[in-house]
Order: sequence, then structure tokens, then C-alpha cells
Amino acid sequence: MTGVPLILYNSLSRMLEPFEPLDPRNVRIYSCGPTVYHYAHVGNLRAYVFTDTLGRTIASKGWPLTHVINITDVGHLTSDADAGDDKMEAAARASGRDIWAIARYYTDAFKQNLVDLNIRTPTHMPLATDHVAEMIAWGEQIAARHCYQLDDGLYFDTTTVPDYGRLAGAADDAAHARIETVAGKRHPQDFAIWRATPPGETRQMEWDSPWGRGAPGWHLECSVMAAKYLGPAFDIHTGGIDHREIHHPNEIAQNQAHCECPDTGATFWMHNNFLVDRTGKMSKSSGEFLTLARLVERGFHPLSYRLMCLQAHYRSELEFSWENLTAAQVRLKRWVHAIEGLRSRGVEDGGSRAPTYVAQLDAALSDDLATPRALPVLDALLGDKQLSPADRLATLQAFDDLLGLDLARLDRAALRVRPADATIDAPAIEARLVERKEARAAKDFARSDAIRDELAASGVEVMDGDPLGWDWKLPG
Repeated sequence: MTGVPLILYNSLSRMLEPFEPLDPRNVRIYSCGPTVYHYAHVGNLRAYVFTDTLGRTIASKGWPLTHVINITDVGHLTSDADAGDDKMEAAARASGRDIWAIARYYTDAFKQNLVDLNIRTPTHMPLATDHVAEMIAWGEQIAARHCYQLDDGLYFDTTTVPDYGRLAGAADDAAHARIETVAGKRHPQDFAIWRATPPGETRQMEWDSPWGRGAPGWHLECSVMAAKYLGPAFDIHTGGIDHREIHHPNEIAQNQAHCECPDTGATFWMHNNFLVDRTGKMSKSSGEFLTLARLVERGFHPLSYRLMCLQAHYRSELEFSWENLTAAQVRLKRWVHAIEGLRSRGVEDGGSRAPTYVAQLDAALSDDLATPRALPVLDALLGDKQLSPADRLATLQAFDDLLGLDLARLDRAALRVRPADATIDAPAIEARLVERKEARAAKDFARSDAIRDELAASGVEVMDGDPLGWDWKLPG
């Protein structure tokens, strides 16, 4: 391991703990992936900025990484309940489209989100529907000692495993109050391993099983795919904090039943907090929830959203607002402007990393991924005139490796994202600026000012004396 010891918060113990890999040659992480019935909203995407930062930090310690993000294309109901529609089936019925085509479309959209946010491609991105046979085999192995069958499927008896709900911090049923009652369940917190297709109904996604034709429960897929790709014991399991109360405790119960032991599967269970939106636009039920594409339509670069996430600790709530996003984009542009200034001195290569700044960065990320502490270190680095431009640029690579902001390659022109509702395009802006330059040369300042005001009314900020020349105004 390089640098200072890595300390991470373990949701299972509710404590900060030193991280030591089970196998230093292969750190293994499983991250709960999206349910691909719709676009991921920006709240969903915060989870992958977090887990990417975790993976980058582990890689910086010299540990090879195997990372799995699953794709849920079956089994996830419209809530954490055991009653109701599968999200995929509901989306197919509502749109009249083929469920497999829906899954492929939104899987591709999610993968593009990862690219746009500069999130490293995981080692494996398995589909739940490719592993149904293995889920049935898992269910068969645990059924006799841990499950019981009802008319609507196979259910897991949570009293058959030790300390059920310990991850959620619940010693009783209170944390499971939002699970709807299903007739015949032995205990309120029991959950479905397999959901049989109701009589007279046909689903687009259903399979034969010992418990009737139907589909697996949502929780089962993660246990099965984590074990397949990472082994029965692995290092870290990540997900949103909403998974801490039901989904992840159910995974743990399945893992314990499968191994007939108290092991939870992962050594560390880590959860990012919510992205809070006071406007309600992140709700898919609102009809206009916030996606990454929606942010780009408003003129924001995707990496501005990544930076906004990094400005808060992953375990803290982060409030979304256009003002916060604007501030992140302004900060990103300021950094890129400073870096372009360093490059303009003709020192692209030849520098060496400044150990003090690299050590400060490592210390911040090693302290439970304290990204808000890392960002001011970057401010200090870029402004340190005691370091040569070449050394500052060389040191910048360490920040890119850990923070994933792609600062070494970004330029300000790339950050100039045209809003979807703009009434003017870049060639027209450039042409008007040429006219304005001619007017100024002719000392026709009234005409020059009129062109500037016209561009401002179109959402364009004219920047005299700046080589970039102009930029889009951002909503505030």
C-alpha cells in the first residue's frame, strides 16, 4: 500500500475502520446498479460518483481492483414491498414497448452517463436476466431451511438467520414498516425469493421454477452476482443509503443462508447519502425529473455535476440547486483557465510531482474519501507560484487520478455547453463578434454596445480581452 492508511466508514459497525483488503492482489467491490426501466436521475448518479472515487482511491494505494455494477432488468418492484408490479413490466405496459428493448435502451443510456461523468468502466456489468438459472439454484439450496412457499411465491423466513436487520440498526420490525403486508407471511420483514406469475396473467419476463412460473425477487440477484464475480467473501458492497434499511439486510440474510454462517458477504458495507431536491424534480413520478441530459440542456457540462458531488462528503446530504451547480461549473472553469495559463508557457512536459500536495490529497481521500478537503488542496497547488508551471502540471495528474475531473485534457471551449433553448448558435455568435470588433475599430461604440446587448439578450456573455471571447450565461 502507498500513502497513509485508508480509513472507511462501515455501515455495518457504524464506525470508521482501517481498510485492509482480504487479498491485496485483488480488492473486490460490488455496487448496486440501476433498474433500467427509465433514465437514471441525478440522485441515482451520485452513487456512482461516490463508488468511482472509492475505486480510484483504492487504485492509488497500489491495490488491483475488481468492480462489479449490476444491471437490474427484472425483479425490482415499484417499491420495497412484496406486492405490486415489477418496474420493468409496468414500464412495458405503460409504453406498449417490448420489455427487452426498454432494458437495452436504458442500459445504454446509463452506460453513457458513466462515460459523461468520467466514471471508470467497471470490471463487470452483469445483467440480472442472464443469471436467472443461478438465482433458481441459489433458491433451491436455501429453500428447505430458510424459506416457505405461498401461493404467490417463495418467501425467506428472516428469523432463520442471525441478527437480521443489524445493518439497518433495527432490532425490531420498525425499519420494515414500509413493506406491505402479504397474506400468509410469517413475519412482516420476510421477503420474496421468487414471485410466481398470478393466475391468468402473462409477463414478458418469466421463467419456470420449482415454485411456479414467474420471476426472481429483486434482492436475490445481488447475492448471486456478487458471489459469482467476487466470491462468497469480498471487500466492499456499496449503494445508496435507501438500500441500507431493506435491500442490503435482505442480501445479507440470503448470503448467511447460503453459506450457513454469520458472514454478511462483504467486509465493509458503504452507503452514500441522498441528493436532496426541494423542487421535487428528481421524482420520476413528477414527469420532469432531473437527468444528466437535462443538466446539459441547461448549459452545464457533466463534469460540473461530478464536481458538485465532490464538494460534499459522500455521507452527507447534498442539496441540488441550479445555484450550486452554477457555482461548481464556475469553479471548474476557473481551474481550467488557470491550467491553460500554465500550459501557455510551453511547459506541457518535464515537471515532477510536488510531494507535499500529493500527500495532502492522499491524506484527504484516505480519511473516508473526504473530497471537500481535497478540493482546496487543488486550489493551493494551482496558485503556488513557488512551484514551476511544469511541476504544477505534473502534480495535477494525481488530482485527476483521484477526483476524475479530467482537468489535464479539458479546455474552456469544451466547457462552453450550448443550452437547448438558445436562439443563436456559435457561428452566428462569432460573426456578430467580428462585426463588434469592426465597430470598435471604427470607434462606433454605440453599435458595439448594441451588439453586446443583443448577444446578452440571447444568453451570451461577451468577454473582451479573453482569448475565449464569449461564453453562455448560466442559470443562477
